[in-house]
Amino acid sequence: MVSFFIALVALLVGYLVYGKIVERIFGPTDRPTPAYAKQDGVDYIPLSGWRVFMIQFLNIAGTGPIFGAIMGAQFGPSSYLWIVFGCIFAGAVHDYLCGMLSVRHDGVGVPELVGTYLGNTPKKIMLAFSVFLLLMVGTVFVYSPAIILGEKMGGDTQMVMIWCLIIFFYYIIATMLPIDKIIARIYPVFAFSLMFMAVALCGVLLIDMPAIPEVWDGLDNLKPSAGPIFPCLFITIACGALSGFHATQSPLMARCIEHEKQGRPIFYGAMIAEGVVALIWAAVSSYFFYGGAAEALGASLKSSAPQVVTVVSEGWLGTLGGILALLGVVAAPITSGDTAFRSARLIISEFIHLNQKKIVNRFMICIPLFLAALGLLWFNIEDENGFNVIWNYFGWANQSLATIVLWTETVYLVKQRKNFYITLIPAMFMTTVTVSFLLLSPIAFGLDKTIAYIAGAVAVVVATGWFCHWYRKNS
Repeated sequence: MVSFFIALVALLVGYLVYGKIVERIFGPTDRPTPAYAKQDGVDYIPLSGWRVFMIQFLNIAGTGPIFGAIMGAQFGPSSYLWIVFGCIFAGAVHDYLCGMLSVRHDGVGVPELVGTYLGNTPKKIMLAFSVFLLLMVGTVFVYSPAIILGEKMGGDTQMVMIWCLIIFFYYIIATMLPIDKIIARIYPVFAFSLMFMAVALCGVLLIDMPAIPEVWDGLDNLKPSAGPIFPCLFITIACGALSGFHATQSPLMARCIEHEKQGRPIFYGAMIAEGVVALIWAAVSSYFFYGGAAEALGASLKSSAPQVVTVVSEGWLGTLGGILALLGVVAAPITSGDTAFRSARLIISEFIHLNQKKIVNRFMICIPLFLAALGLLWFNIEDENGFNVIWNYFGWANQSLATIVLWTETVYLVKQRKNFYITLIPAMFMTTVTVSFLLLSPIAFGLDKTIAYIAGAVAVVVATGWFCHWYRKNS
């Protein structure tokens, strides 16, 4: 538990110290934000700072910092290191700069930002990547809460299907309506539920003080079947450390913040808060798998991530606490799912230049979007391994998108003559991670580990060489 406490303090210090450094490098001003400059009553609406923070936190959280941390904790205490260092020096920097760049560019989505700084071809690639990723997010975040709710009400396939339809119907409504009608009203309540769940579980850890693996006990992989720590850990734990999905969500709030100085608490701060949630679940999962909690709760060590959430919440927090905790865990993915589809709608509308003020224009984009999502959902349900397959593809696409955004932010900082190393180093690291995983993973090429590592090293050398050439040319 000592490693957990040190990691928790490190995250808080990271926000106070490194977050301030990143903010100073960017340099927020008093210029009007898109919420006022482009106010349209649908997507561009000024909202209070605390409300925007709660929405941003819930948007980027979903089941990512929970399910990802549960699966990532099985690698061992190295998960703590990735959550802390990844969150402070990569994820929160990525989120802050992406959100603030969107503010500076009239609230545009991530493909438009990539096109501005990397060119038209990367913009088209990012468009495809973003929409594909958001469809997978929406699909996973329909099915995972439906599983939890279905198990609470009988556990049969029919009940899970009913919940899938209910959640999907909600997605259609929330995607179409103005952001202040549903999202701004109910998200803060669900965000509080998610925070309560994390604090309550942390309280149980403090009371029990279980003997779980510490960082200094060794960083060996405790679950070799999950793949090697590098690069698999850095793909498995995404939303709790670094996530490209956040780059699709931050522009939603960039259209709603009232002034630029809200950026650090909203964008950098929400990522740190998500890191805290991931850290708590990593410790809880370590207790579950290696500290004897699974046996005490009568659960299997082979329990899936949704099953771990259900068993732990009910077993540790009692009936009322279990309901509140599960509300947070169920609401988080549902609310991330609807904003995933909302982001997809806005990204496509920007690309085809279709104004979204008229509801008929929103329908023109949403109908084919939801039909594609239904196809993915059907695969998820029909294939017993469908959830794991989609989650792995989501993990790789998620981190690949984050890598492209980090390179975009690096180019921006160079052009502004600012310290670009804060994004260059994470971009280089994630380049080798994503390439190595793509070649190593059985969902893709399934090559030998040595070949994958060599290719990852070559990829980062090529990318860095390209950047150095561009830097010399533009200096």
